[in-house]
Amino acid sequence: MGKKARQRRNTAFEEKSRMFRGTFSAAAAGFGFFLPENGEEKECFVPPVGVGPALDGDTVEAQVFYPDRNGRIFGHLSKGPVAYIKAVLERGRKTIAARLDSRHSAQPMDRHLPDTIAVNSVPRDTKTGEWVQLRLLPGGSKHTEKLRGAVEERLGMAGTVEGDLNAVMAEFKLEPPYTAEQEKAASAVKKAEIEREDMTDLAAITIDPSDACDFDDALTIAVTGKNEVTLGVHIADVAAWIRQGTKFDKEAAKRGFSSYLPGRFLPMLPKSLTQKISLQQGEVSSAHSVFFTIRRNDGKILSVRRAHTQIKVVHRLTYDEVQNFLSDPENCPAGWSKTFKDELTLLATTARRLRAKRLKQEEFLMIDTVDTRALCNEETGEVTAIDKRTQTEADQLVEECMLAANSAVANELIERQVAGLYRVHPWPTPEKIEEFSLFVKNSFKLKTGDIISSRAACQKFLASVPDDHRKSVILSAFLRALPRASYAEDPSIHFGLGKTRYSHFTSPIRRYTDLLIHQQLWNLDTKKKLKSKKFMGEQAIRCTKLEEANDNAYFAANDRMKLHYLLQTHALENGTLYEGVITKVTAAGLLCEVQDLGLYGFVPSSFLRGGEYRRSRDRLSAKFQGSHTEYNAGDFVYLILDSLDMVHGSAVFRISI
Repeated sequence: MGKKARQRRNTAFEEKSRMFRGTFSAAAAGFGFFLPENGEEKECFVPPVGVGPALDGDTVEAQVFYPDRNGRIFGHLSKGPVAYIKAVLERGRKTIAARLDSRHSAQPMDRHLPDTIAVNSVPRDTKTGEWVQLRLLPGGSKHTEKLRGAVEERLGMAGTVEGDLNAVMAEFKLEPPYTAEQEKAASAVKKAEIEREDMTDLAAITIDPSDACDFDDALTIAVTGKNEVTLGVHIADVAAWIRQGTKFDKEAAKRGFSSYLPGRFLPMLPKSLTQKISLQQGEVSSAHSVFFTIRRNDGKILSVRRAHTQIKVVHRLTYDEVQNFLSDPENCPAGWSKTFKDELTLLATTARRLRAKRLKQEEFLMIDTVDTRALCNEETGEVTAIDKRTQTEADQLVEECMLAANSAVANELIERQVAGLYRVHPWPTPEKIEEFSLFVKNSFKLKTGDIISSRAACQKFLASVPDDHRKSVILSAFLRALPRASYAEDPSIHFGLGKTRYSHFTSPIRRYTDLLIHQQLWNLDTKKKLKSKKFMGEQAIRCTKLEEANDNAYFAANDRMKLHYLLQTHALENGTLYEGVITKVTAAGLLCEVQDLGLYGFVPSSFLRGGEYRRSRDRLSAKFQGSHTEYNAGDFVYLILDSLDMVHGSAVFRISI
């Protein structure tokens, strides 16, 4: 193509472009995405050459190019608009966590950032190899100069449990634990009074993990008619202790959520206060309760009422204890009376019928995922085990009761026209579902059906997923195709649950969103001024961001603690074989899910034998020129650990031949 022809072509493309202000999201592979803030344009792909000086989360100005009638941009086929970052208007992040490699450079924890950041200022006693908090420095009027930072705080040595957890907290802006002075002040907080119903004659129980720190929900069940039972869901009445605008309300709002990092618990409320608020065994506690009258034979909820109560927990149970009993009713502690065992059986039966009714009416999605956690001793800093947990009937029992209470509260807020906070989960986009369906079809030869428009088809597909090494890969890919759930001031669809009226009410000790609902209901019940819808909308945006940061901090800490476990068990030296499944074939190698560890590992193409490594056009397989060796997404492989990257929290493996 001649010079004049290129100029004509480029002029034509300039005419098909527009400038927008918006947010840039970076991908680890060097490309990214641009979301215009006008709310009209869709998210645009940003190729590596178009990223420029932008960092993940930056507010930028971008030029968006649109495909011509042949679907091409700059002569290349494109599925949609493509953006090029022209200027950084505001950095999304002011500080980052990084490992100091020398007195002049540091390596960021976030793999979306450049591999190395120049360091301007380092305190004299700072050591190479330490985690530090870097304050990013301005890079010229349009942030076009090299990224630079100055050390603000030392966080501890990289590669140690304490140092790594400190770095995760700094990276995701988690608030530190409450100080001894704050704990002392919290212990003096007094409970506000309200008229309460005495329900201490009911045998309330709590069901929690064995390592639970707080007890904010309890259950009761009683036969109240020939074909009726009354289920009581009792939640710690936190609003009686934490009033809007008070010191510890502001502290809880700042944190947003309790953080359960492996080896470090960061409570939303001071421990000295939650000990008084929690529903403790053997003590009379103040609760905010929702009572359901339920038809025994089919689980239909006949009526609902809400009340402030006094309850007494007679049994503190763990999920494992309850599951053991449900699996084998004779397998229970010697102290359990026949009356108590009958009530627990009735509770389980009621929950089963509630679940069956909900499945029929709401067609919720049943996704059997495995939660793989690193167990870490907070006192010694030792990672003691990697624990894999799947949902049991005991989990479902508690879940059904909490879902019912959350739905009932949302319904009351709507019916009484009281401003609330709602949990929403949008439908996935057709593009994401199409991408997932093609992945499943090409990798596993499975057809998904019309899962984008039919919940029944979605249920059918999820039930048909093979129960073998492919299952976790398929379910993980499905979950990635779904948008994140969030909070909103207006009720809307919750795609996963199949609900349209749903709030969070049942965990006010560990979620500020739930505490906000409790405070709103307290004001409603005591005839005080209610929070406005505008206020709730602002809190919805703020809490959604805090929740995402909290979740990402947990994932980062969990992965790093798993790497510490591998170091402590000498996995680098002993040649242990790990079962893996190839989840993605990239130009650089194979991404594998290491199912024993609940961890993703990478196998570089340079580690693979057979000749020149070439990836297929659909990017789902790779083979070697002149060789029959081929690797496909979905293949089962045996892996051997090769190296660990303690900065980025990742592992490199070799395939065992």
